[in-house]
Amino acid sequence: MKLAIFNTKSYDRIYFNRFNTSHTLKFYEAGLSSESVELAAGYEGVCVFVNDQLDAEVIKQLAAKNVKIIALRCAGFNNVDLKAAQAHGIAVVRVPAYSPHAVAEHAVALIMTLNRKTHKAYNRVREGNFSLERLTGFDIFGKTVGVIGTGKIGEAFAKIMKGFGCRVLAYDVQSHPELVALGVEFVPLNDLFAASDIVSLHCPLTPQTNRLINADTLKLMKPNAMLINTSRGGLIDSKAVIDSLKSGHLGYLGIDVYEQEADLFFNDFSESIIQDDVLMRLMSFSNVLITAHQGFFTEEALTQIAQTTFQNLTDFEKSQLNPYTTLVMP
Repeated sequence: MKLAIFNTKSYDRIYFNRFNTSHTLKFYEAGLSSESVELAAGYEGVCVFVNDQLDAEVIKQLAAKNVKIIALRCAGFNNVDLKAAQAHGIAVVRVPAYSPHAVAEHAVALIMTLNRKTHKAYNRVREGNFSLERLTGFDIFGKTVGVIGTGKIGEAFAKIMKGFGCRVLAYDVQSHPELVALGVEFVPLNDLFAASDIVSLHCPLTPQTNRLINADTLKLMKPNAMLINTSRGGLIDSKAVIDSLKSGHLGYLGIDVYEQEADLFFNDFSESIIQDDVLMRLMSFSNVLITAHQGFFTEEALTQIAQTTFQNLTDFEKSQLNPYTTLVMP
């Protein structure tokens, strides 16, 4: 299959070339959008990432160019108009479980860094400052951790936190028998907010979860609680979080995703003036830690992403797509 791969970096090219055995690949640094969709001409499939924009108009243009399949090299699909894809007979596949442990472990890294302030200690020691002032943390053992979304990533995260000796509360549309057997308690969402010392988001972005964290739900959280988001930026109302941080109610914020990240993440703006005032305000808080969507970024995950994407394409060509990876199958 002739495949146009959009929004690529050096690591994408390395891993896709390493595991390609039968497809013709063209790598583009540009993201797929209405401005770049012409680049898809002559290709049977396009491969896209989390911040590519496949709205109804882009999909209409892909169909006009005889593109037959959209291969997401990620788990989320909120950036694709699935109804439009189905209407135009374009299959949409994804990589639903490239490495749930990678993202779950990154969520734990955010927690540990925020809590024990290792990022601040690192900089201090390099400057010859060995003071422990203002580096006080807390024992994670015995704390209550709320997990919103218990898919594969949420499941992996919950198991890790049980290993820390935490009481783990969970919320999802349905309970998870294996987690229940491990002692995870499934509770109503408001009860989870009220009881948790740490809340970690692991649910997809849907109309129902959009701005799940807002002014009202923040008020339900315990004073000085920690909020972690390694899922999708749109789950959080950033301005409401800023207000909660300013008031001192929200104690810590760790995010690997941001609602407007498409304009910033995966690129180097170190020599530029960043125009996003909301992000810059978040970065100004000493109790906020931001990473640029690197939760997935492990060798194991990059390998699985490339291998699963190629398997999806091969299965499509053989008309044997696995419903687990298929979102739309005309």
